[in-house]
Amino acid sequence: MCGFIQRVTDSPAVIDLIEQIGLGHLTGTFKSEAQGVLNFYPAFGKNPSRMISNLIVSSDTVVDATWWFDCKANGDALVVGDRTTFNARNLDSPFWKGAIRYHRALVIATAVGESNKEGASNAHYLMEGEKALLIGAVYREYDNGLYSTAVITRPPHERFSKYHSKSIPCFLPPDKGFVGAWLNGEADDPIVQSELANPTIHTPLKVTRVKTFKGGQALSEPEILAAD
Repeated sequence: MCGFIQRVTDSPAVIDLIEQIGLGHLTGTFKSEAQGVLNFYPAFGKNPSRMISNLIVSSDTVVDATWWFDCKANGDALVVGDRTTFNARNLDSPFWKGAIRYHRALVIATAVGESNKEGASNAHYLMEGEKALLIGAVYREYDNGLYSTAVITRPPHERFSKYHSKSIPCFLPPDKGFVGAWLNGEADDPIVQSELANPTIHTPLKVTRVKTFKGGQALSEPEILAAD
C-alpha cells in the first residue's frame, strides 16, 4: 500500500520536476505552499480534511483532494465512506475502471512511507527520492466542487518487496510526453497501459528504517534502492 506521502515544499527538486514534465505554468501554486514539510495521510477515522494538496488533475488544474476515493457530497463538505479506498490497486475492478480511464491525476512528492511485517509488528521505511517523485493517482469530483483521490498501487516489484511485499506505488516517468498522455490522452493510451502493466522505480530512493514516518527518527543506516 501507499499510506504516507511527504513533500518538502522548499525543495528545488519539486519545481525542477514540474518544469521537466512540461507543467512549469503550475510552479507558482507549489511555490506558494507554506515552506517546510507537508505530510499526507489517508482519511482514516473518516476525516475528510486529510487531503493531498495540489493534486494535478489536468494540465492546468490543481486541487486539494480528500485522500479516500469513496466519499459522498454533503452540503459543502464530504462524508468519508466505509470502503477502504485510499489506494487503487485492482484496476480491472468496475469500481476503478472509469477512474483509471478518464480521471487520472498526479501527485508530486519527495518521499513515501512503506511498511512490511516483521514478526508481530511492522517495520516502517521512509523512502526519499534522489529527485522529486511523480506518483499516479485517480480522482473524483463532486457536485459541490470538492474532490477525493486514491493513489494507484501496482503488483509487487522484486526489489521493492523488501519494504512492502504486496504492492508498489505507481511511480511514473518524469517525461513530458508521458505526462501529456497520462493527463490528456485516450482512455486506453498504450503508453499509459504499458506503464501500468510494468511497475518501475524511475528515481533512486534513499531508504531508512524509521520509528514513525512523520518524526523520521532513524533506526538504521540509509540504503539506496537504485532506479530500474
